[in-house]
Amino acid sequence: MKKRLFIAIQYLEIGGAERSLIGLLNAIDYSKFDVDLFVYKHTGEFMKLVPPQVRLLPEMKRYAALSQPISQIVRRGYIDLALARLCARIPARRFQHRTGVKESIAIYQYIADYTTPLLPSLHKYGEYDLAISFLIPHNIVRDKVSAKRKWAWIHTDYSFVDVDADDELPVWDAYDKVISISPDVTKGFLGKFPSLAGKIFQIENILSESFVRQQAKEGLEEVEKEISSLCDRAGGEMIRLCSVGRFSYPKAFDRAVHICKVLTDHGYSILWYVVGYGGDEHLIRKAISDTGMQRRFVLVGKKENPYPYINSCDIYVQPSRYEGNAVTVREAQILCKPCVITEYATAHSQIQDGVDGVIVENDVEGAADGIEEFLNNKALQVKIKEYLSCHHYGNEQEARKLEEL
Repeated sequence: MKKRLFIAIQYLEIGGAERSLIGLLNAIDYSKFDVDLFVYKHTGEFMKLVPPQVRLLPEMKRYAALSQPISQIVRRGYIDLALARLCARIPARRFQHRTGVKESIAIYQYIADYTTPLLPSLHKYGEYDLAISFLIPHNIVRDKVSAKRKWAWIHTDYSFVDVDADDELPVWDAYDKVISISPDVTKGFLGKFPSLAGKIFQIENILSESFVRQQAKEGLEEVEKEISSLCDRAGGEMIRLCSVGRFSYPKAFDRAVHICKVLTDHGYSILWYVVGYGGDEHLIRKAISDTGMQRRFVLVGKKENPYPYINSCDIYVQPSRYEGNAVTVREAQILCKPCVITEYATAHSQIQDGVDGVIVENDVEGAADGIEEFLNNKALQVKIKEYLSCHHYGNEQEARKLEEL
């Protein structure tokens, strides 16, 4: 008999974790698994990429409301959820006062603690052999799903985030396995939760080489015209740098603007275009305005298919302050694009420096110096391209670990 598998995620907007889930779903052997996917809110460009073999469970209104602003939750009539969200701010403020931490992600766990009891049970779908909570909040699969085994996924490098470990520990500890996407993510997580070492198991973000290459060809001609037009506006022939990701503090695109400014001041004809969206867009645009980089550092917006943009660049750049495991770096390598990444904690688990990419310092001046050195080293660029062209970066076999466990 097939094993019954339940997977939960908040939504399927464009993002690294969401793309990783699509990779996992495409790699599962459906002759062995019946998969139910529970997406709290049926939004996002990746919804249509869910394989037809997956049973997409119906959206439930209370779950869909979780990610909405409090004002919208009130307008929809869920006063209890709105009050719970407000109440979660009290322990969050206490945590900040107690620790002196100004910014933390502890608030998300407090919100989950207060709102999960108000959500309907999912026991009506029966008992599963395995239930996976693919992204926080992990309270929901713990409390609302019936399953013989339960796993929770880590996508964040906990070395760089502040959490209330005492509050989160019982949630993680309720799971049979905690799935890490890389050794460095494991190290960061165990730095906060050392008692969970026995539960950790590694499954890398799953990428299909054939899928990435196929998607990279779709609409490529139109994207090439778009990028050529941006180059013409910037002054003609340009070195094309590309980055993809959410506009958020970890991705550091605000800082990348200043790196671009340094390179431009040093005489390099750079067009750096970024595919993405997010709450920090105003900070990035302010940096662009402050540095006068309007024609050199361009936000091309949210794209359902970013691969033609990666395919159109000369060098892919990941300028992050910190990362769990940047999926886009692997995708760029699949497309044989030389990658430059900053030396965040997990960088060396993604790139062999000087072999299949380059790691530069994690600050403006150091990153600019490293990129400049790489731009001048044409032989190394060719060497890396040749290496990428004869090595595989897909890892669909990671899905076999589901069967092993």
